[in-house]
Amino acid sequence: MRDVAIIGAGVTKFGELWNKSFRAIGIEAGVKAMGDANLSGSEIDGVFIGNMSAGQFIKQKHIDALIADYSGMATNNIPATRVEAGGASGGVAFRQAVMAVASGMHDVVLVGGAEKMTDMDDVSINSVLDATADAEWEAGMGVTFAGLHAMMAQRMIQDGVATREEIASFSVNSHFHGALNPNAQFRKAITLDTVLKSGPVASPLGMFDCAPISDGAASLVLCPLEDAKKTQASDTLALFQRPDITTYQATVEAARKAYEQAHITAQDINVAEVHDTYTVTGIMALQDLGFYKRGEAGKAVLNEECHFDSGKIAINTSGGLKARGHPIGATGVAQIVELVEQLRGSADKRQVENAKYGLAQNTGGTGSAVTVSILEAM
Repeated sequence: MRDVAIIGAGVTKFGELWNKSFRAIGIEAGVKAMGDANLSGSEIDGVFIGNMSAGQFIKQKHIDALIADYSGMATNNIPATRVEAGGASGGVAFRQAVMAVASGMHDVVLVGGAEKMTDMDDVSINSVLDATADAEWEAGMGVTFAGLHAMMAQRMIQDGVATREEIASFSVNSHFHGALNPNAQFRKAITLDTVLKSGPVASPLGMFDCAPISDGAASLVLCPLEDAKKTQASDTLALFQRPDITTYQATVEAARKAYEQAHITAQDINVAEVHDTYTVTGIMALQDLGFYKRGEAGKAVLNEECHFDSGKIAINTSGGLKARGHPIGATGVAQIVELVEQLRGSADKRQVENAKYGLAQNTGGTGSAVTVSILEAM
């Protein structure tokens, strides 16, 4: 198995991109990545696209063929594959691309993630999101995606793992960094009081505990070279099948494997992008990834220990899903783009000093699919 390097990265602005089509933002991100890698496109011999639900969001299926055609790669008969794994679609597409290069099946691969969500009304969008949980035992019984995460938050508070204020502080941390990211959907810092007093969504979570509906795309170019490592794990689809809903066992296992493969520990990570669909999942991630012991993550975030300039591990320097935005299929790839910029030293005002190791955690559903990626600056 060959080691794999990321040689190009590109991302669009995230937000309500009503004046741009799905294919336009996908190609924009791909062109930026190939330009960053100084490639013309003729060198690409494989394409992997992360996309959760274009069939419902924009009534377009066969996304792999669409992107290959519109990018001009179809004329070269380049194989293109669409990957779907809920919110982890981008992360799993990246994993598939890494394995394709590592195995020798492909030499230069383009991996992208894209989603166009804002063309639908909120009720329809949330119906699509609810389907990432267990359709028979959860969504089919009237439990919403937000409701499931509210259950996690309530249990976390009841068990003394984190207070309501500590959970809410994760949103403050994401917005602090999002204000410094020119591609973020929300470029404004917020206070803890803003989160706590935001309109209710599913008690105890409010509007500012939840990632927004977004459009956007991100892309990477991979080739053989010692630079990045990747692993994946799964858990049960429904929450009731788990012994503890305040942890994602899939994150714990994927992280364990990733640290072993990279020959490092959680303490070596300088910057991390974690999947904060809701504030509660951000707190859970910091514990499941081994950055903090159970019950200590919330305190660390509340005390601003996760800022890029704190001298400790920096969390969600892109703004995370909450402030950067969450176009579902693009999220996992965008996380890697942010790590690439940090490890290159090109993250501008949010740059983490002397960053050597970066980690990304991308989840699908309520943690039923999780990818953990570790990148090293060379």
